[in-house]
Amino acid sequence: MLRLWVWPFLALLMALLGPSQLGRTATPPRIVAVGDLHGDRAVWLAIARAAGIIDSKGKWAGGNTIFVQLGDVADRGPDTRQIVEHLKRLQKEAAHRGGQVVALVGNHEAMNMTDDLRYVDPGEFEAFVTGSSKQVRERVYSANRPAIDAAYRASNPQLSSEVIKALWFQATPLGKIEHQIAWKPTGEIGRWVVSNPAVTKIGDTLFVHGGISAAYSTMPLGEINRRVAEALKAQDRRPEAIINDPRGPLWYRGLVTREPLDETTATSAANPAAPLLTIDQEIGLVLNAYGVKRIVVGHTPSLKGIVSIFGGKLWRTDSGNSRAYGGVPSYLEISGDRVVAHPVPRP
Repeated sequence: MLRLWVWPFLALLMALLGPSQLGRTATPPRIVAVGDLHGDRAVWLAIARAAGIIDSKGKWAGGNTIFVQLGDVADRGPDTRQIVEHLKRLQKEAAHRGGQVVALVGNHEAMNMTDDLRYVDPGEFEAFVTGSSKQVRERVYSANRPAIDAAYRASNPQLSSEVIKALWFQATPLGKIEHQIAWKPTGEIGRWVVSNPAVTKIGDTLFVHGGISAAYSTMPLGEINRRVAEALKAQDRRPEAIINDPRGPLWYRGLVTREPLDETTATSAANPAAPLLTIDQEIGLVLNAYGVKRIVVGHTPSLKGIVSIFGGKLWRTDSGNSRAYGGVPSYLEISGDRVVAHPVPRP
């Protein structure tokens, strides 16, 4: 009896919709992608406004746009905390308006979470200074004085306690302790970073900060993200950890170049031997592994602007946005199969 009622209903529905409606697929949402920002709030706001994802007050204006930030918000510039807070706010605003903000984990986020602070701009510490920062620093020094004295005297046994204190204070500018607390896995920034993916697939496009090497191409995206989150929570400093591995998603440059082009030698781990696959072959392997048409990466700078290689199979979005690099501020726009790079005047 149920079938007697169901089939007439389906027939009526098909007649009302017609073949054009039944065969129509939903229009994919517009995607905007922005590469490394490295602590430059002014350029970030200029790019976001040019892309139409925020209004003049910095609020979400992108509708159902999906915005992807490719990682490396941190280091080299003073405005990291402000950019992070803005992205966190936009994630909530976009979700309420049918859009989405995806912030990927970059190698510099991982470095900050593992206390590798070689590239922190002084302004990034200053952003955490409060009226109690002097007392915080004094309390930390007093609580750890024996260990601090021992560490300094290991290299120079003749140092007095007064000299050691002066040296430690010099190496611990105001705000640094609060900065380190914020970047811990339980801190205000660290919790957010851990919650973000290292790689995401949206439609026919794969987004990742560094790249996916052949060594990781058999791993499901969910597993990659799970391992990255676990390593961040553990503040894993081992060279072979996924967040430090030169072939891992945060550091890999092999989809762009096979030159030893890295800022820190990635970690103390040596770069792997040259892969047997050519760059084109490895890109093809990754495309097939994840069922996508293109890969979008940051990490490896292209200071003349966003560029693509191998017929649009790979797009490089790290165009040196930050004034620390002085490249061409840019964003990438994807609408279906149409992919366009947009330069933006530097503010």
